[in-house]
This record gives sequence, structure tokens and C-alpha cells, in this order.
Amino acid sequence: MYVSVVLFTADLRLHDHPPLRAALDGRREVVPLFVLDRGVTAAGFAAANRLAFLADCLRDLDAGLRERGGRLVVRSGDLVEEVCKVAAEADADEVHMSADASAYAHLRERRLRRALEADGRRLHVHDSVTSAVAPGTVTPASSDHFAVFTPYFRQWSGQRLREVLGAPRSVHVPRDVGSGELPSRSALSGISPGLAEGGETAGRKRLTAWLRSGLAAYEERHDDLAGDATSRLSPHLHFGTLSPVEVIQRSRRAGGPGAEAFVRQVAWRDFHRQVLAARPAAATADYRTKHDRWRSERTAREDIEAWREGRTGYPVVDAAMRQLLHEGWMHNRARLLTASFLAKTLYVDWRIGARHFLELLVDGDVANNQLNWQWVAGTGTDTRPNRVLNPLAQARRHDPDGGYVRRWVPELADVAGAAVHEPWRLEGPERASTGAYPEPIVGLADGLARFKRARSRD
Repeated sequence: MYVSVVLFTADLRLHDHPPLRAALDGRREVVPLFVLDRGVTAAGFAAANRLAFLADCLRDLDAGLRERGGRLVVRSGDLVEEVCKVAAEADADEVHMSADASAYAHLRERRLRRALEADGRRLHVHDSVTSAVAPGTVTPASSDHFAVFTPYFRQWSGQRLREVLGAPRSVHVPRDVGSGELPSRSALSGISPGLAEGGETAGRKRLTAWLRSGLAAYEERHDDLAGDATSRLSPHLHFGTLSPVEVIQRSRRAGGPGAEAFVRQVAWRDFHRQVLAARPAAATADYRTKHDRWRSERTAREDIEAWREGRTGYPVVDAAMRQLLHEGWMHNRARLLTASFLAKTLYVDWRIGARHFLELLVDGDVANNQLNWQWVAGTGTDTRPNRVLNPLAQARRHDPDGGYVRRWVPELADVAGAAVHEPWRLEGPERASTGAYPEPIVGLADGLARFKRARSRD
């Protein structure tokens, strides 16, 4: 009897899962395995919001497997050791898993391959599972990766994506392979109160609703802060409860300018993954250094804390940071403007902001998070590294009536219209109604001047 193991990582679904399909091919039994990897915890990446979402995903995945006659095997510890133990218990001759982009994932894969081969077993790593177009698939003539998005997107768009696979009808798991308990959201503390539900079932419902009622208007409304007109699919793409290939294929079938704009945003995810795969140091080091003399945690402690807590005195910035605290998620436009405020206006090291985002974001992804922060900070792939997003201009453009600010900054709930973006200009009873809302911690002109002076010294 041939047995195989399918190792789930950032691909927690049954639909369109090439490793699972390959593991089932010609096999009577398969062990669906997830390892709560202590290496992820040791690296500080096991944030409460992601652990809670992960718990939802694993319970939903186990339920889906049980509907098909199987179950999810969960182990905790060193991933390589646990996979080898399970393979030995099941007498499996091969293990299937998805490729990933980070340096840690590559190291883990190499360790696992060596350990399995030492036991006479094979490891099969499948591309285009956690990304639509695998890193390294499209490259320029002069480099191993694209450093600018537009030429990358042109080639990416011309790639023929693989066929979307259906979920298996049945999964048979060996009875003698033991499992630990499934993690539970209720056992965790420090979770954002508005955190969304995880799992493939929730993800597929959200995707269907998005394609039906949100996609068509995406091109026009994706930067509308108050309208909340983005897909909110990023946590499901991060955990792999949705397949990026399926998301793109279904969006393209819907067609129209909204679909084109949305697919372009999904392509940014693959772009960042191919950058990180080629330059893994970019997770912590400047991709294109400007030799910035950033303010540190020690020299800018009060400003950093005000930014983290949403009390900078700039309402659109504070609204976004409070949304992050409450939901473990933030509107994409808000991510850009809050990052620009920290890195360009306060001139604080982008790594401090990136770390805070990773502590809270349910979709906290090393490639997307770190490289988006670098893009904003001017050390990454942006072709205009000195770009500064003025929070007042951003607020007027993307929250013109102030609805987003009033939703998240209750101190300003009684201020009507666009005046909410500059509460320091209010007078009399209207100013009194803002209560303890703080004055701006920095003048925009002062912050911009500091940034320009620092860059001009290099």
C-alpha cells in the first residue's frame, strides 16, 4: 500500500491544491499534515491575530477533510522533525508541499529534503500554489528578478496560468497516525476585537460576494477609505484559504475595468514574492540603500508611540492606526499614508513601522509587508524614492467628507464634513466638541524639511 504525506503550510484549502491532488494520485491513503512550527514562534512571527485566524483555518480544513472521510493531523515542534516522524509512522514514501518565497521557507525546505532523503523518502515541492506565477518564472534579460513592477506586470500578464483544480471527493487517512489538538481562537489573548473569521469556507463566501457586488466598481472605488470598497481577501490569500490562481481566473472571467485593476493588485503580491525570493535580505535590509540616518526607537519614542496608538493629531492617520488595532487589518490606501507619515514625515526607521504592522496584521506577510514599507520609505522598488504622501492631501482626496475619520476617531464624530481633517482650525463650540483629541505632533512642513535635509546629506 502506497502512502504519501501532504504538508499544508500557507495553503490551507481543499480547492485548487496541487500538492494534495498529487499526493492523492494513485495512493490509497494520504496524511494531511499541519505542523505548528516552533521556528515561526521563535522568529516572533506568531502574532495573536494570525494565530487566531490560523486556528479558524485549521478547524475549517479539518471539517472539510472529515466531510470527505479524512481528518487533519496536527503536530507541534520543529517542522522537519515532525514531518519525518509522521512519514515514518505512516510508512509514507513521499511528502508533497507548496513552494514559498521567504529565506526561512527555503531553509526549511532544504532541511526537510535532506532529512527525508536520509530516510529513503522523497520531497515534492509544487510551484504556483501560494502564488499565481512562481518566483523566477519571468525574469529580465539582465537580472534574476524584476526590480520595477510595470515591466514585470507586462510579462506576468502574458503567462498562461495552470488549470484550477477541484476539491477531492474523498480522502483516506491511516488510522494509526496520531494528532495533537486543533488550536482554538478562544484559547488566545490579545486578539483584535474586530478580527475577521478565517477558513476556506469564509474565504470562498467572501470571494463569491466580492465578484458579484464589489469587483465591477473596484477601479473607481478602491481608494475610497469611507466606502471600504476593497475585497478584504488578503488574509485568505496569505493563509492560502483561497488560491491566487482561482481568484485571478474568476476575476478575469468577470471582465471589465474593475477586474483588470483588481488583477493588477494581485500581481503586486507575486512581484514582491519574486523580489524577496531573489533578495531575501530585503526582509530586514534596505533593498536600495539611501544611507538614511533614521530616527530610532530610542530617539523618537514618543512620536512612535503616538503613531502606534493613533494619536498623532492627524485624523486620517489616527483613524487608520485605530482600524489596525481594532480589526487587525487596514485599508490599503491607509497603509501607504500611515507608512509615509512614519518614514517620511517623522523620519523613523521603516523597520519599526514594518514590525508594528506584523505584530497586528492578520494578513502580515513578509514579502508584501516589508517591501511595501520599503517602497514607501524610498529604499525599495519605487522609481520615485523621494515621494511623500501628505496626509491632508490624502484625506481630502480619499476621504473627502470625513466618514472614515468619524468612524474610527470618536472624539471627532460631531465635526461635520471635511473640517474633520483639520480639527486644530476649529473654533468655539466645535473645537470644544473634539475633547481631548491631540494637537499635531509635528508640522508637515517641518517633517518634510527634516526628511529633505537628511537625504541631501547623502
